[in-house]
Amino acid sequence: MGRIYGYARVSSKDQNEIRQIIALHEMGVEDEFIYVDKQSGKDFERKMYKRLMRRISAGDVLYIKSIDRLGRNYEEIIEQWKFITKEKKADIVIIDMPLLDTRRGKDLMDTFLSDIVLALLSYISETERMNIRMRQAEGIAAVKARGVRFGRTPSPLPAGFAEVYRRYKRKELTVTEAAMLCNMPRTTFFDRASRME
Repeated sequence: MGRIYGYARVSSKDQNEIRQIIALHEMGVEDEFIYVDKQSGKDFERKMYKRLMRRISAGDVLYIKSIDRLGRNYEEIIEQWKFITKEKKADIVIIDMPLLDTRRGKDLMDTFLSDIVLALLSYISETERMNIRMRQAEGIAAVKARGVRFGRTPSPLPAGFAEVYRRYKRKELTVTEAAMLCNMPRTTFFDRASRME
C-alpha cells in the first residue's frame, strides 16, 4: 500500500486554499503530505509541485480537488497526468470528478472514458484561463477609458515648477538645470514637463 498525497493550488498569495485542504482531509490526506502552491496554473514550474513529484512513487495516490487546481494548460496537464500514472506508476483522484480516478477499473473502456473526460476538462481549464485573461484586459481597458490612471499617484509639483518649466520651454535652461532647480531627477522633470504639454 502506497502513501496518500494531496495537492492544492491557488493563483495568488491573497487567495485561500482552505476549501481544498478540507476536501483533502476528508479523503484522509494528512497535513504533512499536502503540498500547496500559490501561483498561476499556466505551467508546472511550481516549487511545491516539483517537490511532490520528487517524493511520489509507485503505488501512491495523489488527491486533487479539481482538475484546474492541477493546472490550466491543456497539453501540460495531459503530459503531467501521463508522467504521474505511467512513469511514476502512481494513481490520481480528482475529487470533484469521480470519473477521473485511476484506481478504478484499469480495463480499456475505463481508460478510454477517463482519457476523454481528462482531455475535455483540461481543455475547459485552459479555455477558462484564457477567458480570465481576456476579461482582465477588457476590464483594464474600460477603466482606462473612464480616465482612471494606474500606478502611483504622482507627487505634487514643487513650488516654482511652472516658472522653471516656462524657462525650460524658452530654452533658457537645459533639462539638467531645470531638474536641479526643481530638486528632482532629470527623468522625473522631463516626464512632468511632457505632461504639461
